[in-house]
Parts: sequence; C-alpha cells; structure tokens
Amino acid sequence: MPEKWERLVEVLADHDDWVTAARLADRLGVTTRTVRTYAAQANAAGEPVVDSGPDGYRLDRAAWARRARRTADAADAGPEGRRARLIRDLVDAPDGLDVFDAAERLHVSESTLESDLGRVRARLRGTGLALEREGSVVRLRGPETAMRRLVGALVREEGRRGIRDLATLRAGFPPVEGFRRGLLDGLRAAGWAPNEYALDDVLLHVAIAVDRVSHDRTLERDEGTAAGSPADALVTLVDELVRDEFDVHLPPAELAHLARLIGTRAATRRDGPARIDVIRGIVGRISQEWLVDLGDDEFLERLALHVDNLAARAAEQSYSRNPLTASIKAAYPLIYDLAVYLAAELGRLEGITVNDDEIAYLAMHLGAALERTRSRGDAVRVAVVAPEYHDARDLLLERLRAGLDDDVELLVGGAVPLEGPAASGDDADLVVSVLPPRVPQPGVVTVAPFPTADDVERVRQELARIRRGRRRARLASTLTRTIGPDLFVRGVGGRGREEVIRLLGDRLLAAGVIDDAYLEGVLERERMSSTAFTDLLAVPHAMTMTAERSAIAIAIDERPIAWGEADVHVVALIAFAESGRAEFQAVFDQFVEAFSDPENVRRLVRGAVDYPGLLAELSVLMAP
Repeated sequence: MPEKWERLVEVLADHDDWVTAARLADRLGVTTRTVRTYAAQANAAGEPVVDSGPDGYRLDRAAWARRARRTADAADAGPEGRRARLIRDLVDAPDGLDVFDAAERLHVSESTLESDLGRVRARLRGTGLALEREGSVVRLRGPETAMRRLVGALVREEGRRGIRDLATLRAGFPPVEGFRRGLLDGLRAAGWAPNEYALDDVLLHVAIAVDRVSHDRTLERDEGTAAGSPADALVTLVDELVRDEFDVHLPPAELAHLARLIGTRAATRRDGPARIDVIRGIVGRISQEWLVDLGDDEFLERLALHVDNLAARAAEQSYSRNPLTASIKAAYPLIYDLAVYLAAELGRLEGITVNDDEIAYLAMHLGAALERTRSRGDAVRVAVVAPEYHDARDLLLERLRAGLDDDVELLVGGAVPLEGPAASGDDADLVVSVLPPRVPQPGVVTVAPFPTADDVERVRQELARIRRGRRRARLASTLTRTIGPDLFVRGVGGRGREEVIRLLGDRLLAAGVIDDAYLEGVLERERMSSTAFTDLLAVPHAMTMTAERSAIAIAIDERPIAWGEADVHVVALIAFAESGRAEFQAVFDQFVEAFSDPENVRRLVRGAVDYPGLLAELSVLMAP
C-alpha cells in the first residue's frame, strides 16, 4: 500500500497551482490538521516536495521528479519499490531466483524477503501467473503475455506513485522517442489517423517487447492473436522501425502483436468502416432524442472507424486508457451522457462492452461534432451607422465582421442615432456609429471610420455586456420555474446513492414532473456509469427527454453521501423535457460550469440552509 502522504502528493500533482487545505481535506476525507501532517511527512521522506503558504499547498514538480528518479534507481526504494524490483527480477529470470542471493542483493533479511514473496503471491492472483518453489529457488510461471502485462502494470504503478514522465518510467527499457516520431510519420503517410492520447500506453508495450525479445523471451505464435490479422502495412512499418531504432529483429508473432495494438489503440484507418450502418442508426436516434445535429457523413465515418477498433479492443478486454476521462466527465456531462447512450447501444446491438475511458473517447468524437455544428443562439443585432463615402463604410463593415463573432448581425444605417439603439429604426441591440450622438446614450459605441483594435475591443465588450444581461434575466426566471420549494431537500439522513435518487425522484413524481418509468431510467443510467461529475457533486438523470417539464430536484448534506467511488455533498436530479430544451440546456450548462469548482459547491452547502438561501446562492454562483 502507498504511504498515506503519497495520496496528498497525487492530489497535488493533478493541480498546477495552490490548493487550499480545506479542499485537500475534503478530497482526502481527512481534517486540515491531517493534511498538514501529510505535508510534513512528504517533505521528511527526502528532498522537500510540498510547498506551503497562505494559499494552501503546492507540489514542487521539479523536486518531486528528482526524488522519483532517485527512488526508482535505488535498490532499497521502500517496500513497494523493493517488491516491484523483486517481481522484475523474477520476470527476467526463467531459471528462478535463489532467495538468499535475492535478500542480499536487495539489502534485506531473509525473513523480510519471505514476507515480500507472500505479498507477491497475493499480487499475482488473477494474472495467469504463479510462483513455484523448489528449496531456496523460486520461479515465476505463466504465459509470456501475462508476464508483459505484469511488467506494464508495475510501470504504471510507478507513475501513480509520482513519476509522471514517461521517459523516466522507461529508464530500464530502450528509449522510444525516435520510434514514436517515426511511427507517427509512418501512420500519417499510410493514411491512418494517430491517437496520441493512447500512444504512450502502446509505446510502453513496444519497449517491453523489445526488452523481452532481447533477452530471448518471445511470444508463442498463438499468443495475443484473438483479434485477427493486423494490416500488412502496419506490420511492415513496425518491423522497419524496430530494426532502425533498436537494431532488433522481431519474430512474426511479435510484429503481429504490436501491429495489432497500434491498429486498435493508437491509430484509426481512414477507409472502409464495417459498422457505418450501425453507427448511422444510433446517431440518428441520438439526434432525434436529444435534438442535436450529428448527421455529418464525415463524422459518421470517423466514429464508425473508431468503433471498429473499439470492438477489437473489447474482444481482448484490452481497453485504451484516456488521460482526459475525469475532466471530460466533469466539464461536459451532457456530451459524456450522449457517449454513455452510444456505448449502451453498442452493447445492445453489437455486444461491445465499453468502460469509462472508452466512453470518454466516444465523448471526444461527439463533442467535436457538436462544436462544429452548434449555434449559440445568442445573436446580437448591431446597427452600424456610417454615412456613405466612397468605400469607407464597406471597409468599416469588413473590419467589424473580421473582429466580431459569427452570431453578430450587422445592420447598415446612415443617420446618427439620437436616443440609443431604439432610434436606429432597425430593432437593434447595439449601435456602432462613426459620429457620436448629440447627447451620450447607452447602447451606442463610437468608433473611428477606420476602426482600431481598441475600437473593435470596445464593441466586443459591449456585446459581452448585452449577452450577460440576457443570460442573467433568463437564469433568474428559469431557476424559479425549475427548482420549486418542494424540490429542495436539506439533509438526506445517511441514505445511499439509490435511496437519494428515489428520494428526489419522489419529489418530482409528486410535482407531476416525471413518471415511474422516468425514475427507473435515472436509476438505469446511474448503473451504467456514475454521475458524480466532481468530487462533491452528482447529477443523476435519465437518457431520454420524456419528463412533462424540465426541472431540477436538489439534495444537500453537510455529511458526505457515498456515490460510487466519490463522496458528494450536492445531488441534483435533472429531469429533461423536449419543450423549452434550449433554454434549460443553457441553464444546466451554467450549473455544471459553476459547480465544477469545489469551492462553489462548499459555498452552496454552507449557504443553502433553506429554499430562499438555495436560490440566492445559485443566482450568485451561476451568474455569468
């Protein structure tokens, strides 16, 4: 088990700046005094790595990297490091290790080594590997693929203990940076789209394979071939790169294994998706259910190609890791939810099992498509008042168009306004004029005939002010309609996750917002993937828009509510209806954005002691 202070370092490593003691205490489930103790222990374990100050705590990344390198190189790197070294030695010793020699090499007593071997045996459960003992010699037995999976897991655990630089992790393996560059260039030239988010994990497999083959430990011909034959072009590319970069000749089974990993995890071919019709059907249902536009053929083809690779990974239960899973889930919950629906349909129609990391990759595809097609629906009409003189007015319009958002509609006028936008006669929200009004008026920005960057910036600021005012007005109106007094619960009496959902669901049922089927849909969605989008906030909801009206039922408790792997203090059960979806969507987006900051969640927990307090805090925290 890692030292307790290492948990503090892991949390700090996820933040680039200072983190308050209160926030760390909430994240770790301890008191602020214990956080202070953990920081002292972290610094006492070697070179100081945790800075403290008025703003809380911060990780000194350079010091932590130096300590991690020293720890990785040391033979006596502590119990966890020592056992990892022992496992590596067993993997590299086909004839076994003598326990007396191993104890001397690791600078521990024989009894300590025997204890370590007991922990290693426990660690091997479910891996397909086992320890065999003959007298003082102990051997590791099992298939070569299992040996490599174990080595890869050890390296990743080192990363979780603080070594986050992949090059440092691979100190015991051949350097792979040249291979990486050659692979990316070769994939693009061969018409494949690289996935650099998953590439590091594949390169770890490459480094391990080269190291093992160099020590005459190769895959059998039938190992790791369940997913079918990889593309010949990938096999050739891997063969050439391994020869050039490592001067190693891999046998056919090794080349096929690595090519298959690259072709299913780190790259997507650009032609011939097998599941295009399946994906078109699922995306059509998403578009219909959620009222979004996802019908672009190019997007469908890219997604179908990705799903083909996903199916191959799922068949081997060898999923790609996604370093953005937590941030995608927290920042884009509705997009993530579309991906959950897509994953559920793939399971129903194709028998493909999808984990959270793979769901996050699906969300990246969906999010990119929505970003390309979305319309913010917040257009502002701007009357441009400039007397005509040769092409001067055209140049003014050209510069304004280039410097403003696409959702600004420019209306051309000629007379200088006397009383602000209303006087322009064009029902404009803002007037931009080259001549000032006789009396200063709100909603009028005066610019030069050939506007400067400062002129355009003043127009942008005024447009932003208009949009903020609109959003505040919509927010105040929508909050009172969607969160009634009966939909607020302070304290849940120690209930568990499903009990809290049913508690809030009953409030929505009583208000006539949802029916029993909708509530069951919320529970079904929760079982697919936790809706705890941050450490402190859960947003359970169904994947359909069948509520009678859109509404939010909120439960707040100062005591943590166990929510899967998270402990939350705020639960917001969302009911979606098709009517008024666009307006409610905007409010929901503001809700998620505001409460992605744990400090805002804590403020809500403290301040929302009753219904008026809830609305007051929400209005302040969610205001644009």
